[in-house]
Amino acid sequence: CEHGVGDEFIAAAVGTVAAGSNAFVALATQHVNPLRNGDVANGAVAFSQPMQIVVALNFRNQSQLDSFVAKAQQPGTPVAQQSMTPAQFAAQFSPTEAQAQAVASYLTKAGFSNVSIAANRLLVTADATADSVGAAFHTTFESVRTHNGRNAYHNTSAVMIPASLQGIVRSVVGLDTVHMSHTFARRILPGGVHPLATGGTAVGHNPTDFPKIYSASGLPAASSITVGNIVSGQMSDVLSDVKSFESTNGLTSLVPSVEGSGNTGKVSQSGDTEWDLDAQDIIAMSGGLKGLILYDAASLSDAALTTDYNLAVTDDTAKVINVSLGECETDAKSAGTTTAEDAVFEQAVAQGQTFSVSAGDSGANECTSGTTPSWPASSQYVVAMGGTEVYTTGTTTWTSETVWNNLSENEGATGGSPSTFEPIPSWQIGVGQNGSSKYRGVPDIAFEGSPDSGALIIVDGQSGVQVGGTSLASPLFVGSWARIEQANCGS
Repeated sequence: CEHGVGDEFIAAAVGTVAAGSNAFVALATQHVNPLRNGDVANGAVAFSQPMQIVVALNFRNQSQLDSFVAKAQQPGTPVAQQSMTPAQFAAQFSPTEAQAQAVASYLTKAGFSNVSIAANRLLVTADATADSVGAAFHTTFESVRTHNGRNAYHNTSAVMIPASLQGIVRSVVGLDTVHMSHTFARRILPGGVHPLATGGTAVGHNPTDFPKIYSASGLPAASSITVGNIVSGQMSDVLSDVKSFESTNGLTSLVPSVEGSGNTGKVSQSGDTEWDLDAQDIIAMSGGLKGLILYDAASLSDAALTTDYNLAVTDDTAKVINVSLGECETDAKSAGTTTAEDAVFEQAVAQGQTFSVSAGDSGANECTSGTTPSWPASSQYVVAMGGTEVYTTGTTTWTSETVWNNLSENEGATGGSPSTFEPIPSWQIGVGQNGSSKYRGVPDIAFEGSPDSGALIIVDGQSGVQVGGTSLASPLFVGSWARIEQANCGS
């Protein structure tokens, strides 16, 4: 169909609703995202354009939930008071079945298919074409060729919902695919300069070196702990690489399981490097795990990842979940993503789960201007992981360590800056660089992240591939945290 036809259909539907009643209200949580340099608008989206939509719902008893989570995060709170089961959470805080069904029924009547309510009733996912989506949410779309060569779309007018759903709907994710997450794995570039080194050298490391470098070997292996990792793509090569890595390094055989709606017929969204880096370093740093679950998202779009994060939470099997992904915080906020995902991460905290998120590889600005961190690292309900450059004697003796900043070499730098909107969590108030800031500071912790002192991993059967980035730092923390969980009776 011609592009203009779809836009006319949507405009007509929107006009009818606007003229006929005041039944629609704007969602204050969402705004139109501007295009960035190099993005090219290509006119109205065809009405037949398929879209995946995720409607996020509000919790009940939000203030009580906030109080519970704040208390659980305080040092000294007894373990028994720090977490609840998904069933307990649903009984106290999840949207009601009637609320979730009201949203599902509206989408079904609006022409959506594959309408599904998540186990915690926090998300309602559905598929539709652009004409149905535009009419359902009183908005219009344009197609975009992004600066990195993707075909995408975004809404060009405010997002609205029926007044009958006001107070139930938190945000609508999936209306914008121009702005989306990307991975943070970085391969080494030749000619690195290390002016900040005070001793030792920057060299590549077998992932099994890191427990020795960071003195984690004294803790027991995380043999009764299950860890989650957010991935996207066809995982067969990654699973094969894990087997080879474990065999080569004499680790206990662990074949990761894969859950989710991942694009099983397509290649990995990152060319496997990211997911290999994550899995091999988590396993090595932990000393071995009970299980590693690869939560496989259908893509790196906001809708797919929000669904995938929520799957890890409703599953409630992994004690700690690694996320080596991120996007510009303000883009995610305008798209309604931060509002939806904060709710997912807050439930994780209430259940005693820890999300570890890479802080990004673009220094203090994940966006194109100003000082803005990466999302979801800037969520107050996750642990944000920055990167260092570690210097060793040999490959296993720590000598010195500095902040990773190789921007001058076009090799990246650790992400980190204050959030533009996320409130400061209690543990950061008055601490260090946060000072008297009202906003969340990023990152919280840092591990090795420089490609120059990065991990030597197996990628698609090739060994010795040297990779860094905060995509390495986060898995190193995850493996460390799994050991700490094990040392505390697996609690």
